[in-house]
Amino acid sequence: MTAGAISLTLKIWRQNGPDAPGSFDTHNLSGLSPDMSFPEMLDILNERLTLAGKEPVAFDSDCREGICGSCGAAVDGIPHGPEHRGTLCQLHLRHFKDGQTVWIEPFRASAFPVIKDLIVDRSAFDRIIQTGGFVSVNTGSAPEANALPVSRNAAEQAMDAAACIGCGACVAACPNAAAMLFVSAKISQFALLPQGQAERKGRALAMVAAMDREGFGSCGNQRECERVCPKGIAIRSIARLNREYLAAAVGEE
Repeated sequence: MTAGAISLTLKIWRQNGPDAPGSFDTHNLSGLSPDMSFPEMLDILNERLTLAGKEPVAFDSDCREGICGSCGAAVDGIPHGPEHRGTLCQLHLRHFKDGQTVWIEPFRASAFPVIKDLIVDRSAFDRIIQTGGFVSVNTGSAPEANALPVSRNAAEQAMDAAACIGCGACVAACPNAAAMLFVSAKISQFALLPQGQAERKGRALAMVAAMDREGFGSCGNQRECERVCPKGIAIRSIARLNREYLAAAVGEE
């Protein structure tokens, strides 16, 4: 065994599909490097399962740099695991004790049905974005950089909101499985900039309506979403969403 290596007992959720029953499987892994990331550990587990003629664990990952937001699983009941402001691929084994039992399961939300094992269908986010998470502009040459002045405060707040990677951890952490933090971040990044003003009211109405259609719950102001967001999106974005929606709803009447 490599010096400093650790052993873990993994309790991993296995499920063949959204309508299939699921259960936890137990796997004991030894010789793991503390510097290994969580997906790398799952890669090793899958290699061993494949060599043993067993079906590997299905899980999402892509960039493995905390950028894309595709990786997603709850570790010991916490979306993305116990490390503050990090994605699953940024969680390393040095944060676990030798011999520890670790529970791994998919994000739990009715709007995120399980596809297989740790993979959930987060296409509900895509459908919400399609209703208003964009800015319509005329084609042609790029406008002059100083043609649309933006205050520093507005620019910084818009950039903070735009940092959302749509990973879905906020939904998985919320007791009501609400998508308010995600939707509010997408609405805020446009509401704060001049380029987003033309469609401002319609965007708020359309995206909230889409969120409700997808079956997400309502915000209970418990701030669990804010605690697990890997990009630190603040709950004040939800306050802005409420203001945007109220102003749009009143203006529509």
